Amino acid sequence: MKRDSSQQHLAGHSVRELPLRFRSAADDAEAPARMVGILSLPAAPGPRGVLIITGGPQYRVGSHRQFVLLARALAAHGWPVLRFDLRGMGDSEGSARDYRAAGPDIAGALTQFFDSVPSLREVALWGLCDGATAAACHAPNDARIVALILLNPWVRSSMGLARATLRHYYLPRLLQGAFWRKLAGGGLQLGASLASLRQVAAATQLQAMQQDDAPAPALLRALAQFQGKVLLILSGDDLGAREWQALLDGDVAWRAVAARAHWTQAQVAGANHTFASGAWRGEVEQLCARWLQSW
Repeated sequence: MKRDSSQQHLAGHSVRELPLRFRSAADDAEAPARMVGILSLPAAPGPRGVLIITGGPQYRVGSHRQFVLLARALAAHGWPVLRFDLRGMGDSEGSARDYRAAGPDIAGALTQFFDSVPSLREVALWGLCDGATAAACHAPNDARIVALILLNPWVRSSMGLARATLRHYYLPRLLQGAFWRKLAGGGLQLGASLASLRQVAAATQLQAMQQDDAPAPALLRALAQFQGKVLLILSGDDLGAREWQALLDGDVAWRAVAARAHWTQAQVAGANHTFASGAWRGEVEQLCARWLQSW
């Protein structure tokens, strides 16, 4: 492991940022690939830190610089925060991989995190979309992970998407006056719309509850095993968040996991999947900070 000597002092905050280089805990052919991370370090770091797990085609900055801003905000409250590029993403070496192969990279980042912050004793994993799913699936494997902050976890399946689309797109449209006015005025291609609706409805009748590669079953197993605290943050205007809610509505096992005493759920009204406004990102920061301060 190697720590770069360069650092950045943030104006107005007793926070400095250290670029780090380290390796995955993988034992595959690309294990020697170096990963790159940024450690946001308070002047007096405490025993709890936050590791940000990226998801999708993102790197450590995040959409709309969300990960940068979040890391600095939390570090200003006293929590050290590490955000990093998975192998094959951003400035990290290696080939791109999806969330299902992120475990060894998360383990390598945790090793570097604890090595870089001697006061560190426990960590909360923070993730958005499939980064949230990767974080949750890794959490039961490391006793130092005591909490999860999950934003719009990735639970996509063809049937789940079809059900969410039917419930939150097609059915509400039937209750809108604008839909019927457009239909009466000839501005709607009724045949194409009906064909699309039939396809979506047919998808909800699939016999298999999940595809073999769908994330929901593995995520449910991991969350059932994980005994730490969980903060779930859902966007108010996001199909992925509605897919999550559909799981809770339709499956007693999901409801049992989410109803446990150490779970907290919040919603950012009107927010899209990546919290693309300053107000939405600020609300996420406040939710995370208040929750981390509460225990």
